[in-house]
Amino acid sequence: MNTATRLLGTAAAAGMLALSAADPAAAQERIRWQVPQGVSSTLHVVGETLPFVADMLREMSGGNIDLRVAEPGTVIPALGMFDAVSDGTVEAGHTWMGWERGAVPAAALASRPFGLEGAEFLAWMYFHGGQELFEELFHPFDVHPIMCGTMPPETAGWFRHEVPTVEDLRGIRMRSAGIGGEVKAEFGMSVTLIPAGEIFMSLETGVIDATEFTIPSVDEQLGFWQVAPYAYLPGWHQPATHMWLYVNLDTWNGLEPGTRAMFNAACMAATSWSLGRAESLQGEVLQRLEERGVTLRTFTDEQLAAFHEANQRVLARLRAEDEMFDRILSSQEDFERLTRPWRELGYLPRDWMTRVGVE
Repeated sequence: MNTATRLLGTAAAAGMLALSAADPAAAQERIRWQVPQGVSSTLHVVGETLPFVADMLREMSGGNIDLRVAEPGTVIPALGMFDAVSDGTVEAGHTWMGWERGAVPAAALASRPFGLEGAEFLAWMYFHGGQELFEELFHPFDVHPIMCGTMPPETAGWFRHEVPTVEDLRGIRMRSAGIGGEVKAEFGMSVTLIPAGEIFMSLETGVIDATEFTIPSVDEQLGFWQVAPYAYLPGWHQPATHMWLYVNLDTWNGLEPGTRAMFNAACMAATSWSLGRAESLQGEVLQRLEERGVTLRTFTDEQLAAFHEANQRVLARLRAEDEMFDRILSSQEDFERLTRPWRELGYLPRDWMTRVGVE
């Protein structure tokens, strides 16, 4: 039975449990967890997804599963989710997996440069072994990972001045994360990881010259456009961003099957909801940013080719250093080769209307 069949089966079981929850005689365990998340719940999509999951679980369980969302820094440090779930300080937490790459190098492959887009990543996760590989990766640390949200490409970067060539990137101090940060360092950029709440001040005071964080609508909320008015696309460094619910493995294994079914079902629903929510916002955000004087730029083909070449060097280095990194990357690459003809032939080119002059 593949992952998708297993998880969809649990969704059906969850629906049956939801119906039985109305019966007081129905035996169902009660969950009361305080669940921290890595970013503020005020931020579009990335911060809204865990509250969506919590609401779904309360409704599905008739109130028996109550996740109380904790804002960043109120229970544990914003970047301390993995350790807190691993050692049982909290039962669960919602975060981006790439922050774990220091302790778990292959965690960076949850979102990699020039990698799988959102729908493709779901296909790989549910039908081509991705879920099993990430479980194998995280279970030794007593963490059970559940994909629980996804978003479209990020803004590639907000810059204080234009960067028309690869040479213009040299010496720039940029907030970045994940493998994309290492790729940028290949061009002589000085890369640093700064929490979301500190990025604007770092840009405004000149501590950094540029940043990337997430999708344009969230970047707008954080005000990057006010101090770095050149926004570059496409998000080559992160073609899709996936969020994860970490559950302490002993806690997960101790849950009743029906409870685990509802967690899986709620996270699958959240993945669909978050992608739709994110896509619904970006067009109007780009229009509004231009009205505010932001200059939207796309990286040139020459720049993208240089980024890709550097990315291949970085990936080769990382896969040679870590066996699980190599296994997961190889699995993703195998699926990319398998699906490439469908991607190239099955979909209209994104710029076809512009090329043929269709309004």
